[in-house]
Amino acid sequence: MIGPPGSGKSMVAKRIPTIMPEPTLDEFLEILGIQSAAGVSLYGEGRYFQRPFRSPHHTISDVGLLGGGTQPGPGEISLAHHGVLFLDELPEFKRSALEVLRQPLEDGEVTISRSAAKITLPCSFMLVAAMNPCPCGYLSDPRRECRCSPTQIQRYRSRISGPLLDRIDLHIEAPAVSITDMRKGQPGESSAAIRERIVASRQLQRARFADSPATTSNARMSHRQIREHCAVTPEQGDLLQRAMEELQLSARAYDRILKVTRTIADLAGAEQIETPHLLEAIQYRSLDRNLFY
Repeated sequence: MIGPPGSGKSMVAKRIPTIMPEPTLDEFLEILGIQSAAGVSLYGEGRYFQRPFRSPHHTISDVGLLGGGTQPGPGEISLAHHGVLFLDELPEFKRSALEVLRQPLEDGEVTISRSAAKITLPCSFMLVAAMNPCPCGYLSDPRRECRCSPTQIQRYRSRISGPLLDRIDLHIEAPAVSITDMRKGQPGESSAAIRERIVASRQLQRARFADSPATTSNARMSHRQIREHCAVTPEQGDLLQRAMEELQLSARAYDRILKVTRTIADLAGAEQIETPHLLEAIQYRSLDRNLFY
């Protein structure tokens, strides 16, 4: 999420666990095991069968994020297993700390080797990141003037590498919220209503991958499963190819667009992928080129 201060990025991130399906018994046992290994207690009201939400400060070390130590133990990415890892002020994190996320995001597990021991920990988490569009934060704010130079803006954005951006499926611009909109106080859609749609979508996915227990959602589809379950028409394929060429996206982004398209279709209750689903998935990839290159 990219937007000026006060646009609600952190608030949205903190609401994500409330719309996620309740973890299964097996998932919760994995969560409980990792938390116990780290000395974290889940005892307390409302903490049972809740997905974890981890929000480390941007001063965290590589070891704190990835895990390790003299006696290797879980880091923040493993503590967020089956939950959400929220990185606020993403460019403020050390580049080395961000780069260690690349392999765990792909594999869903991390191997830590030390002289004392070698362990492999699960880390299948949802990465949610937020950042300002420039160092002062007001580049896209219509009410405040940005005083950052183009060089400062480019240097700020270049702290996030292209390979890491490729692994983030949705790039969303969060516009500034006006006082008028805040005063209206119109209620939006409740988390409970959104969660019902997501639960229904996950049920479709469980039925789809009933023969592949390791694939728990569309995000974990293999290349073979993408070809099988994300088939597009020749016209849709041409549309996707043009978008890939114009946005200069990588082959990894191609697979991720198809996964997002399949998920959008599932949320709409559609059996086949339709062109509006594909167009919506493509526009979620546009900001990485428009804002960073």
